[in-house]
Amino acid sequence: MSLEFPILSLLTFLPLCGALLIFACWRSDAAARTLALVFSLAEFAFSAWACLYYYPATRALGAPPGMNLFEDLPWIGRFGIRYTLGMDGISLVMVLLTAFIGAIAVVVSWNGIKERVPLYYALLLAMLTGILGVFLSLDLFLFYLFWEVMLIPMFFLIGIWGHGRRIYSAVKFFLYTFLGSLLMLVAIISLYLLHGAQSGSYSFALTQLVHTAVPYGVGLWLYAAFLLAFAIKFPLFPLHTWLPDAHTDAPTAGSVILASLLLKTGAYALVRFGYPLFPEAAHAFTPLLYASAVFGISYGAWVAFAQEDMKRLVAYSSVSHMGFVALGIAAWSPVALSGAMMQMVNHGVTTGALFALVGMLDERTHSREIATYGGIWGKTPALSFFFLFFCMASAGVPGLNNFVGEFLVLVGTFKVAPAAAAGAFLGIVLTLIYTVRLVQGVLFGKENKPLSLRDLSLREGGLLAVLAVVDVYLGVHPGPVLELVKAPIALLTGVR
Repeated sequence: MSLEFPILSLLTFLPLCGALLIFACWRSDAAARTLALVFSLAEFAFSAWACLYYYPATRALGAPPGMNLFEDLPWIGRFGIRYTLGMDGISLVMVLLTAFIGAIAVVVSWNGIKERVPLYYALLLAMLTGILGVFLSLDLFLFYLFWEVMLIPMFFLIGIWGHGRRIYSAVKFFLYTFLGSLLMLVAIISLYLLHGAQSGSYSFALTQLVHTAVPYGVGLWLYAAFLLAFAIKFPLFPLHTWLPDAHTDAPTAGSVILASLLLKTGAYALVRFGYPLFPEAAHAFTPLLYASAVFGISYGAWVAFAQEDMKRLVAYSSVSHMGFVALGIAAWSPVALSGAMMQMVNHGVTTGALFALVGMLDERTHSREIATYGGIWGKTPALSFFFLFFCMASAGVPGLNNFVGEFLVLVGTFKVAPAAAAGAFLGIVLTLIYTVRLVQGVLFGKENKPLSLRDLSLREGGLLAVLAVVDVYLGVHPGPVLELVKAPIALLTGVR
């Protein structure tokens, strides 16, 4: 659909506009909170508007196949760099998730952040622009720019408003992700030069680079650089070690965005750029991706069982759950890839809710240790209900959202790699074990310490209720999401 109104640019830069406006209200914490909420809700409204424009089965004028919304303008012509944004069903789902989680993060932070409030919300909104840019860019130079930009706000969010060893965790997060990205930059430039030497036209456009004839040996090295950068962000075992520290020491909203959005950029980029640019190399690396995914699923669940800190437990559970996403991508079949996309959304909602709940408990008791709690079901029935609900969703109980994604991944993978699917199933069993331990240790059993706990406030209850409704909706009616990603996945896999 050809639009005179640049809706993709609006979606990308609206949060950044909010961040800049917040700086104008530097001395007012209340104004900063209000502006952040207004801009985050506006972002979600515009993403829903984009969804309404997307549904008609027409395509933007001049758009590449599969892109229903498209913007393309010259930028740095001397080097073949263009400002190119595009949206298909996969990127639309990711944009909707980003806008939704962005609003959740603002509300989660409402009472928890008391120092340098304007700077905090400005960084939060600026980070959303970086994430949205990753999901919409179709020029590799532009993609890399957004890929690096989104790291900077998270570094400061952890380093300034974090807890414990926040400086250590912030630096570790930045070094892991930045160093991996530098190798990807080398690969992007190499591909750019190779394409120019072959065609005589130097370009960073994805639509042109996919037609580059990359020698097999060179393709292996270039794809390895891309895969390393994406695997760190996933994070895939054994490149996951930055994640538990970053989650543990980040503020609550930082953990929510880290789990719900930043991890998804790695998976999305692998699907959008890695496989289309280097199909032969991706096929050669498939056994390694299977092994990393299957081992990561069980390893993450097993280590989660051993954790005493609830935040670290949920962090390691993310390693396990994102292993299912990697498994679905490795299978590269329509069913498994649809399950991977569904799992990305489901994990974003469920794990974001769990981090929010842990943050709420931490605000009340200043402790995240499981041993601090016990028997709180009778004291805080509303909070306990939502805690149990989202733990069940995380464990993959049928009727809730995680079940759908994991089921599709396992079914799709079993058709092409039965051994990998069987190995992944063990992770589901381990997930049930650590989930039962967490629920028993926090909600039921004997009270470990005398705690004076208040139940959920209206703001907290409303926030969790919205997340629960989305959780149930995706669990019983995943059709709309699956329909959105169906055509792009058919185009990627070549199976219709």
